[in-house]
Amino acid sequence: MPAFLRLLMLPALLVTGLGLAACEREGPAERTGRGLDRAGQNLRDAVDPPKGPVERLGRSVDRAVN
Repeated sequence: MPAFLRLLMLPALLVTGLGLAACEREGPAERTGRGLDRAGQNLRDAVDPPKGPVERLGRSVDRAVN
């Protein structure tokens, strides 16, 4: 592929990628999925509670990051 053609394609790909990354609307399926994830985490904590303060902190960090 000629170099000038690659230079023309690069901005188009960057703009497209930024447009997709900027989408912050969340639909009902995403909200339902997040609710199911939280329910699974709560169930795991009920069945297998954290064994110490470090594990509790790790699970809190996991929830905050996700």
